[in-house]
Amino acid sequence: MTRVRVTAPRQSAPALPGRYPLGEEVAEDSDAGRVFIRSLVRSQLRLGLVVACGFLLILAAFALLLAFGPGMAETKVLGIPLDWLLLGVGVYPVVGLSAWLFTRAAARNEARYRDLVEEK
Repeated sequence: MTRVRVTAPRQSAPALPGRYPLGEEVAEDSDAGRVFIRSLVRSQLRLGLVVACGFLLILAAFALLLAFGPGMAETKVLGIPLDWLLLGVGVYPVVGLSAWLFTRAAARNEARYRDLVEEK
């Protein structure tokens, strides 16, 4: 019986012939490239829907709080009813936070896609 030593492939070994990098797959509009593009579009769509639904839920909760909050219409701050003040000023931080979260997560999705496609 002969002893055989099994090791990992060399790191400096050239790429296999006939195998295209993923960037070329995408550029040449091959089946694999279309799969990667479709995956990116799907992940961005999913992200957009999640952020939009979250924003709408927060906005609906905000509206319900204003509608059913006891004494909101009677309370005034600087002569302005509190419910109008909250509706006019309180929504903007929610919009800004939603936009910031979406932008950050979309950039992360695109960075993952670029890492997958770029040649190493």
